[in-house]
Amino acid sequence: MGFQWSFFIDLGIISLALLVATLIRSRVPFFQKYLIPNALTAGFLLLPFYNYLAPRLGLSADGLGELVYHLLSFSFVAMSLRKRKPAPRRNSKGLLSTSVSIIYQYSLQGLLGLLVTFVLMSTFLPDLFPSFGLLLPLGFALGPGQSYAIGKGWEEMGFSGAGSVGLTFAAIGFLWACFGGVYLINYGLRKGWMSRRRLEALARSDVRSGILARGERRPAGSRLTTESEAIDSMTVNLGVVLIAYLLSYLLLKLLTFLLAFAGDMGTELAVNLWGISFVFAALTAMAFRQLLRLIRADHVLDNGSLTRISGTSVDVMVAGAVGAISLVVVGQYWLPILILSMLGAALVFLTVPWICSRLFVDHRFQRTLIIYGANTGTLPTGLALLRVMDPGFETPVASDYMYSSGITFALVIPLILAINLPAYSVTRGKPFLFWLTVLIFSGYLLFCIAAHYVMRRRRTFAHPGRLWLPGRD
Repeated sequence: MGFQWSFFIDLGIISLALLVATLIRSRVPFFQKYLIPNALTAGFLLLPFYNYLAPRLGLSADGLGELVYHLLSFSFVAMSLRKRKPAPRRNSKGLLSTSVSIIYQYSLQGLLGLLVTFVLMSTFLPDLFPSFGLLLPLGFALGPGQSYAIGKGWEEMGFSGAGSVGLTFAAIGFLWACFGGVYLINYGLRKGWMSRRRLEALARSDVRSGILARGERRPAGSRLTTESEAIDSMTVNLGVVLIAYLLSYLLLKLLTFLLAFAGDMGTELAVNLWGISFVFAALTAMAFRQLLRLIRADHVLDNGSLTRISGTSVDVMVAGAVGAISLVVVGQYWLPILILSMLGAALVFLTVPWICSRLFVDHRFQRTLIIYGANTGTLPTGLALLRVMDPGFETPVASDYMYSSGITFALVIPLILAINLPAYSVTRGKPFLFWLTVLIFSGYLLFCIAAHYVMRRRRTFAHPGRLWLPGRD
């Protein structure tokens, strides 16, 4: 029979890689020492398979790219449907400070990427696509899904292999998150940035191995909101996620139809909107959540179940994203990738402690870890580093980061919409659009500096030559 199996074959192969990676993490001290996420290990197991062996078996990595694209939006939908508790008043400054620290990284990484790209284009790589440098913040600060989705849109504008380049930056960012994060912890210990007793969490076997020990108490990951005899609770939660994702698709189809009346420019804009479909997925999910609340049906949703759906999506997405990298494309761009990723890693390692030690007034090193991990890898990577110092998430650091995501998202929407301007500088023959993007990122950086100064005054530029500003939390 002519049924299509490719989707489930890819899922099966990814799942096998994830299970093998879980076994490796539970047995090999190296992976435990550096807290390497299982999904990243699985991705590197898939990378040679899909580049060399899969083509001989008639399999292609194209399906992985599609999985990454959809699972990114899927994870955004699931997290956006979660019910958020009102943020405590005492954390209001922590929320704003967290948002500012995140936008700091978006603007700094974006500016570095654009300026390095300009230097490379002006010297020995004149054919480099102007948007190349923006794959640094997309891969490091936003993650594999966003870098792949937006990169695929740039491929239609003439940037050959942009999706794979974006995934490569994301994979390199994960490596810096793991190895750099553990080094940052030990460096902070040597420099007295935190108490030695905090490192007792490193000795916990479940943190290192990634698996709860036999007989250990299992924490509740989700709760039932329905009678299973009628319908399983996970079916309801997954169904709502799928409905919200369908609505986001219909919204984009409607926008595409309406923009077509604006001529070629509107059609091109519509194509680019599909590249950032995760934004519309999140907005649609938020609106759908409000609708459920208005009709008094939101109680059937369970935050734990939605978190599990999002977490599964992220694990599969990360593994598939690394596996989908084309080594041929990486070979084509290896020099600018190497230059920009090394400079980007140095930038994050130096600026995150410098900024966080001056911006935050409590739990400074814990906040530094989650900001560092999330701006080189993804939020789960940041949480993994935070868990070393705060195993029970007893501090408000993790919740502040989650609550601040709404503020951050609202503030950076103009930045996301402007991310295609360097590509337009080529497709429309208007070089000033590249410099307009530089100006926009500079504006965001100035906004962060101003907000930082308003909140912390003299601390903002205190002892500028010190990587870490001493002080009590």
